[in-house]
Amino acid sequence: MRVISGTARGTKLESIDDINTRPTLDRVKESLFNIIQNRIDGSMVLDLFAGSGAIGIEFISRGCQKVYFCDKSKQAVKMIEKNLTRTKFIDKSEIFNEDYTNVLTKLSNKNIKFDFVYIDPPYKHNLAADSIAKILTLDLLKKDGSIIVETDEKERDLKEIEKLQVEVYDLRKYGRANLIFLNRKE
Repeated sequence: MRVISGTARGTKLESIDDINTRPTLDRVKESLFNIIQNRIDGSMVLDLFAGSGAIGIEFISRGCQKVYFCDKSKQAVKMIEKNLTRTKFIDKSEIFNEDYTNVLTKLSNKNIKFDFVYIDPPYKHNLAADSIAKILTLDLLKKDGSIIVETDEKERDLKEIEKLQVEVYDLRKYGRANLIFLNRKE
């Protein structure tokens, strides 16, 4: 696993070898960032269920202002810290080693709003719709902000997501991985 583009391009990142964690494939990352690349510069990003931190690190490498990383796993947080140190991006990040519901509330209390929220819940956990609902309720998304969900369970997640005040503006499939791009319904 490596940083694909930007200031840390080519830097190797460490990943977690765990059944609940699956690193985002380089071809999925490349496609994701091709879709949103014109909106990254200066953006605020939340990498929810961050795992190794590879997605958030890619955002920083491509010019975002700051990434907030959230993962409940102590092992994941250690990996994020190691990868941020390796890429020299510690100063452009904040890491939370807590349950996502607590982190979302803390961010709301600080009145932080995001241009992008990347949601990649642990494998086989049905947390995408719940986290989106909390993000909307706590008003954590900027007016033109996007939520991006990576999932292996596209049909299940789309069925849950359609009940929320969001609309799908893009949908991509890469093998078993699916990316769902969402905007808030106005």
